[in-house]
Amino acid sequence: MLTSFAEFKFYQSFRIPVEQSDNLRFMLSKDNLVGDDDYIDDAILVDISVSGLGFKSIERISVGTGLNISLQFKRSQLELTGKVVRAFTNSVNDSEIIYGVELDEESKINRFLEQYISSFSTDRLKDCLIESALRERYTDASEGFEMFSLLLSLFQDITHFGDKEGFLETMLEEVVRILNAQRASIFLINPETNELEAACALGVDKNDLKFDYRLGIAGSVFTTGVALNIDTKNDPSRFNENFDQKLGFETKSIICHPIQNREDKTIGVIEVLNKRNQDRFTIEDEKTMKVLALVFSSVFHNFNPISDKSQIRRFSRPFDRKHAMLGKTPHVNSLRSSIIKLKDIDATVLIQGERGVGKTLFGKILHFEGQRGLKPFEFVDCAEMDNEILKLSLYGNENHSSKLESCQGGTIFFREINKLSLDDQRKLKQVLKNRNLPGSKYTLDIRVMASTSEDLTQKVESGEFDSEFLELLSESFISIDPLRRRSADINSLVEFFLKMECKKQGLLLKSMSPRVIDQLENYDWPGNIMELKRCVERAILYNPKSHVITDLDLENSAIPLVDLNHKRRQFGELPFVSDFNISLKDRLSIVEREMIISEIKRNNGNKSKAAKEMGISREALRKKLINSDEVLAALGDRGVRQTSRDDELKKAS
Repeated sequence: MLTSFAEFKFYQSFRIPVEQSDNLRFMLSKDNLVGDDDYIDDAILVDISVSGLGFKSIERISVGTGLNISLQFKRSQLELTGKVVRAFTNSVNDSEIIYGVELDEESKINRFLEQYISSFSTDRLKDCLIESALRERYTDASEGFEMFSLLLSLFQDITHFGDKEGFLETMLEEVVRILNAQRASIFLINPETNELEAACALGVDKNDLKFDYRLGIAGSVFTTGVALNIDTKNDPSRFNENFDQKLGFETKSIICHPIQNREDKTIGVIEVLNKRNQDRFTIEDEKTMKVLALVFSSVFHNFNPISDKSQIRRFSRPFDRKHAMLGKTPHVNSLRSSIIKLKDIDATVLIQGERGVGKTLFGKILHFEGQRGLKPFEFVDCAEMDNEILKLSLYGNENHSSKLESCQGGTIFFREINKLSLDDQRKLKQVLKNRNLPGSKYTLDIRVMASTSEDLTQKVESGEFDSEFLELLSESFISIDPLRRRSADINSLVEFFLKMECKKQGLLLKSMSPRVIDQLENYDWPGNIMELKRCVERAILYNPKSHVITDLDLENSAIPLVDLNHKRRQFGELPFVSDFNISLKDRLSIVEREMIISEIKRNNGNKSKAAKEMGISREALRKKLINSDEVLAALGDRGVRQTSRDDELKKAS
C-alpha cells in the first residue's frame, strides 16, 4: 500500500468520535533506536474506526512511524500495532498535532468496537447513525487542506516508488477504490501510429486497448484537453459502442481527464469506468480526479514524444508535417487557438483573407486535426470551375458521384465561395439547410467550410450575394491577416520553404543570410505566402551552387523573384507608390498628382474647372502639383516614366 493512499483511506473512512466521559483507556508507545518503548504520555484519543484511529499530542512524530497501541474499555482490552499515515493541525498556531494511524490488523478491532458502540445512549447512537447514513461511502476529499495534503504525499510516493514495477497498477487500483468504480485505464499517445495506447489497464489486457487519437471519449478529452464526466444512457452520442462490443463490457458511466507533461502538452488521458451503485460520477469525484490527473502527469512529466510521421501538431516536427501553420506572431497563435476551439464541432466556418494567405491550409488543418479527420476532405474550387462542371461536381448524375455525398462524415471546402452565381448560391443554400440532395434518400452528414478573398457583407449590400446563405456559412468566422502585417513570421516560413524545395530538388539544405531575410521582411508581399513560396523556390533555382544565399534582387532583375504583375494589379503603374519604405504622406501625394492629372485631362486642360469638379480651389490644385513635384524630385531618378507624366501635364494644360 502506498503511503499517500493509506493516508487517504484513513481520511475517507467513517470515524466514531471518542468522548472523555466514555472511560476508554488509551496508551501509546513508539519504538526507539535501542528497541525499547517510548510512551507518549499526553496522547489523547480523538476518534476510532475499523481501519484506524486518530489521536492528538504535542509530541512531533514522523509519518510512517510504527506505534504500539493499547485500548481498554470495561473488561475488553486490545493490543494493536499501526503506523502514522497523516499529521495536521487545526490552525497555524496550534501546538497540538492530530495524527492519523492505520491499523495493521483491522479484524481485531471489530469485536471491541461492537462493545464500545453498544454502550452509547440512544441520542448518541442516533447522531452517529445519521452522520453515517448521510455520507457517501467515502467522505469529501475536496476540502483545500486535505486535497493539498494528499497531493503532497502522492508526489512523495512518486519520488520513492515511481520507477518500481507495479507502481502504476497499484495507483490505478487505489483510484478505482477511491472513486468506487469498476475499471480504470491510462492511455498515452504513440506518435508513430497516431494512436492512444493503454500504458496500464485494470480488468482488461492493455494490448487490446489502442485506437485513433480522435475516437471515443478518451479521444475527445485528448484532442480538446477538456475533462468529461458522462453517463452513456443520457449522452450516448459521444460514446463509441464498438469498444464495448470488442471487449465484451458494458460501459454505463465514464470520467476522463487529460494527462500533461512538463511542457503542458496533453500526452494522454486517465479514464475511469462505471461508478458503482450510481448512474454517473459525482462532482466530488471530478475534484478528486483533478488531483489524480496531476499525480499521473508528474509520473509522465518527461514523456515528450516527437515523430516525423505524427499527424498531431504538438508531437510532429513542423518541417516534416504536410499541414503546418507556421509563425510566432500573436495573430498566428490566435489562429492556432481557433483550431483547438473549432476542430471538434460541426459549425460551418467562413475563412476570409487575401489570396495566398493560407485559407485552404487553415481549413485542412481544422479538418484533419478534428474528429472528422478520418473521413474524406472534398475540395471545390468555385473560382476555377466552369458552371456546368461545378454543378456536376456538387450534385452529380447517373454517371458521376456527388462530392456532397462522397464526403459523408467528413468535410467539404468551397474555395472562393464569392464566385458562385446567385442562383447557385440559393440552390446550394437549400441543399445545406435541408441536409439532403434532390432525389437522394440519404441525409448529408458533412461539415461545410468556405473561403473568400472578398468582403461578402458588401456583396450582400450590392445584391451580389444571398444574405441567408452568408448567415448559413458564417456560424464561425475566421479572418487571416495578409503577410505584410505579420512580417515577423517570414523567417519561419522561409526556413520551411527552403527545406521543402531543397529536398524536392535533391540539394543540400540552403539558408538565407540575415541581410536577405531583412530584404524579405521589408517587402510588402501583395501575393502573400504563396508569393513568398514562389520567391524562395526561384531563389534556390537561381543559386544552385550557393549554400548561403547572400543577395536577392526581388524586382529589378531580368528574372525577378516576385510577381510584378500581381503588384501592378494591386498598386497600378504609379512610381514609388508600392514602395513601403516611403512615408504614407509622400505616397498619397503621388496618388493625388495622378488623380489631378486625370481630372485636368477629362476637363480638356481647364485647371479651374478640374479644381471645381474635385471640390478644391485652383490654388489648392496648384500647390498639390508643386508638392508632388518636390516629392518626386526628392526621391530622385524620376526617369522616363516621370518625364512622360510631365509631358501629359503640359498637353493637358
